[in-house]
Amino acid sequence: MSDNLNSVFGNVHLGYIVIETEKFDDWKRFGRDAIGMHVDDLAHDAMRFRLDANECRMLLRRGPAEDVIALGWQIDHHATFDEITRRVADHGVPSTKGSDDDAKLRGVERFLRFPGPNGLTQEIYTTARTAPMPLNIPSSGFVTGDGGLGHVALTTKNPYLVRGYFDHVFDARLSDYIDETINGLKLKIRFLRVNERHHSVAIASVNTLPVNPIRTRVQHVNVQMATLDDMVDSYQRVTRLGFDMALSVGQHTNDKELSYYALTPSGFEWEVGWNPIVVDESTWQPTTHQGISIWGHTPEGQTVVDKLRQFAIAARSLTHRENAVTPLAEPPIYDD
Repeated sequence: MSDNLNSVFGNVHLGYIVIETEKFDDWKRFGRDAIGMHVDDLAHDAMRFRLDANECRMLLRRGPAEDVIALGWQIDHHATFDEITRRVADHGVPSTKGSDDDAKLRGVERFLRFPGPNGLTQEIYTTARTAPMPLNIPSSGFVTGDGGLGHVALTTKNPYLVRGYFDHVFDARLSDYIDETINGLKLKIRFLRVNERHHSVAIASVNTLPVNPIRTRVQHVNVQMATLDDMVDSYQRVTRLGFDMALSVGQHTNDKELSYYALTPSGFEWEVGWNPIVVDESTWQPTTHQGISIWGHTPEGQTVVDKLRQFAIAARSLTHRENAVTPLAEPPIYDD
């Protein structure tokens, strides 16, 4: 992690995600009709979802991955943008400027991309374009602002390196841990924040397994509704439209968010939540929680729990490989 004078913490916000999929019709039903996001059809091979005034919060590109392929991070100042760019370059990691066409699709003025953990390309930008038309959504809105879009969760056999990557590139801070036991398997989940949101990245360690059991680069994506009624209404739409529910409504132990998890058309999960705590930097101390939920979050379909159980049989045939981008993945000094 850099020294405090050059810290970028608080000036970084998860701005958008890029999804590659062939299932545009299914995603439109899921994103617009079920979750309740604003949709913009751009062309045969591109579609966007909006949550707020920004032109783009989720960009869907046509392709075979059925996965999140990139994370876009909004950077508050050009000096911070330059600092992150320097960190990447100083460690010999290649970066490329996004084309004007790609920037337009993402609703940003310019962006820089470079490799990230789990094959997730990282993209940084300073200025998001705002949409001229108001949102067309069935709820009172989503919570973004200083906390950014929401969060992503991923599984990895290299938790120290993945945490080290986000520590080094974005000066991420550890919010807390959750220890969870699933079918006799002990898991430790690390929650990292880059601003006031309790976490923008969650890292579930599967380093006791032969390979990573999750096919997709992310295990889930989270968005936050403005009111409890909004969250409940979206849960009912997901169920009514026949989409699989991975976990029913429940409350997390660490950030206290009420949420549910639906299964996306691409196979990863989509968490819709309400009212997580906001971190107070003057008083916050990392701690360890036992179990992911205070109540609820019971399985209603195939979840990471089911996949881990199946993994005991199928592990030897899997070939999931991870790229930890080790030049940028300096392991944190204090971890366990």
